[in-house]
Amino acid sequence: MEFNRLQDMNVRGKTVLLRADLNVPAKDGVVSDTTRIDRVKPTVAFLVENGAKILVLSHFGRPKGEPLPEFSQKFLCPALEKSWGRPVRFAEDCIGAPAKELAASLGEGEIGLLENLRYHKEEEKNDPGFTAQLAALGDIYVNDAFSAAHRAHASTEGLAHLLPAAAGTLMEAELDALTKALEAPQRPVMAIVGGAKVSTKLSVLLNLIRKVDILVLGGGMANTFVFAQGAEVGKSLCEKDMADEARKIMDAAREAGCEILLPKDRIVVREVSENAAHDVVGVGDIPDDMEAIDIGPVTIEQVREHLGRTKTVLWNGPMGIFEVKPFDNGTNALAQTVAELTREGHLVSVAGGGDTVSALENAGVKDGFTYVSSAGGAFLEWMEGKELPGVIALAKARKAA
Repeated sequence: MEFNRLQDMNVRGKTVLLRADLNVPAKDGVVSDTTRIDRVKPTVAFLVENGAKILVLSHFGRPKGEPLPEFSQKFLCPALEKSWGRPVRFAEDCIGAPAKELAASLGEGEIGLLENLRYHKEEEKNDPGFTAQLAALGDIYVNDAFSAAHRAHASTEGLAHLLPAAAGTLMEAELDALTKALEAPQRPVMAIVGGAKVSTKLSVLLNLIRKVDILVLGGGMANTFVFAQGAEVGKSLCEKDMADEARKIMDAAREAGCEILLPKDRIVVREVSENAAHDVVGVGDIPDDMEAIDIGPVTIEQVREHLGRTKTVLWNGPMGIFEVKPFDNGTNALAQTVAELTREGHLVSVAGGGDTVSALENAGVKDGFTYVSSAGGAFLEWMEGKELPGVIALAKARKAA
């Protein structure tokens, strides 16, 4: 997909409306994880160096169209200044007099942050009048919020139709990485998909079996597939009412030439707790009073063997209950193998969505993959094969003169 990049735009002396995702974890008015802020830094740095006047737009939490004090973005300024290395001024609203005054006062290389977009219900409705008020504040629109690109909101989709628009550095990196992983990958391609339920990832699985060569299933969803093949799963998490859907996916995978790898052995416990007593059993031998909470050593080796012949890996979701040790072993072992093969130049590896980032951090390999997406819903919708409104709008946007 073609879209304008920052390098395509002449931003000097122009007011740039930069849509970022600053919906970050926070406690008692202090940002507890600056990942999303830090990932916007290259875009901010480019705009500063090239003399843009930068007006940052974002949302925080779910105020549902009300100006609730607990959702004000003013507390973000110190974290932004620390990460971006520049002073950040704040406007008490994202439209109207406060926003206009801030926009008019910015000099080249200066940064302003507007108040929470979702203080206005028109933001999520993609209201044309609200979008026009935002557009009137700037000359160029830059979208660096891939994680919000699955929403057709005023600031993520509407603005791209009213102003010359480009993808920010983070947006560009996300789109390039995802294209390399699924749209134009080096083959063979393996997708590793874990998580609790088949029902929440049905569309993801149906799309993946048409695009990858090997699909590795772990976590609770693997139990549903095992049950669908006639094996008992004991007390394990299992959506027995999804067995027919699981069989349909397996049939469709065979027709598409996609090999599905299910666990051959599992780690089972009678109760889930730190360092709980556990056994390793064959996948069809789970006792009635036990539950499977991780993949076993035979399964790990099976996947590793296939990884040795793979060129591209797409990862979403853990293989087990990685939050409880030592039942993070399966996820850790595979993640560390993928990271090692990536470092050696054998693999292109892309991961994202849900608990995936936390699982890779737990395994100590978050920086060992080719690309790790910080997006949640947008990453999953892309894996489902859906068009993302924010991305489509950028592809249709005009370039600045």
